[in-house]
Amino acid sequence: MSQTNTMRAISQDVLGGPEVLKEVEKERPVPGPSELLVRVHAAGLNPTDWKHRAGGHFLKEPPFVLGWDVSGVVESVGMGVTLFKPGDEVFGMLPYPFGVGAHAEYVTGPARAFARKPSNVDHEQAGAIPLAALTAWQALVDTADVRPGQRVLIHAAAGGVGHLAVQIAKARGAYVIGTASAGKHDFLRELGVDEPIDYRETDFTEAVSDVDVVLDTVGGDYRSRSLRVLREGGLLVSILPRGAKDLIEEAEKLGVRAIELLVEADHAGMNGVAELVEAGKLRATIAGSFPLAEAAKAHALGDTGRTAGKLVLIVD
Repeated sequence: MSQTNTMRAISQDVLGGPEVLKEVEKERPVPGPSELLVRVHAAGLNPTDWKHRAGGHFLKEPPFVLGWDVSGVVESVGMGVTLFKPGDEVFGMLPYPFGVGAHAEYVTGPARAFARKPSNVDHEQAGAIPLAALTAWQALVDTADVRPGQRVLIHAAAGGVGHLAVQIAKARGAYVIGTASAGKHDFLRELGVDEPIDYRETDFTEAVSDVDVVLDTVGGDYRSRSLRVLREGGLLVSILPRGAKDLIEEAEKLGVRAIELLVEADHAGMNGVAELVEAGKLRATIAGSFPLAEAAKAHALGDTGRTAGKLVLIVD
């Protein structure tokens, strides 16, 4: 256990491969007004973690501590917090992108970035959920308003966001089509996918049509190709917000809609996600768990882009 005023964290001084990550001793943060100090028990990893590690992206130049997903116990609360008290088990996503820092023993964040951790899952499971599930929730529920009977196409349906998006779409009563390699089709069916498509063998634009909503988690030419499987007035939601202007113009010409989404910290969304978890309708598949000190190994596995589900750091 760290000393009273310090904590262990995974930091980096330069951009690069997993080897740039190192365990450091840092001063334990103090919660400001409307913030919680959370003792981290588990912290999920997402593709944005390895992208930031290698390229800086929103955070630009290091040093920085990565991690947006967190599940843990409230250690103390800042001025004005009414929703939580010390000892409460919580999970949530730190404000993306600049509220980062969950890959540490302690982290601070806005109280309303968190929800109560469902009692039917442990911290490892809860720590894997927030960023990916919130992304899917904000895309399918808040933005697309998916309704019973609608046809929803989810790209990379076995991935971190994809496999949670499948479950959220099914909970909304949708007919779900999912792309993934053939070896992951049994996994997709277990999640509830009605129609798996092997993207390596099949051009989805020839196999699918009359889709109400497409969730693009891949980018590249998948976005413009996906516009052509939408019904008139259908919606493409891309969680990779680059080059959206051309995409939106192309969509308008085809009589469909396209929109880009960047996930936001979201108390209401976290509560919606928590309700699905509590009801047994949403669960993260854990592709691998690693002690905090082995964060570099987790990043190396994430870099392969071949994991089904989520990677998690265990901080206990």
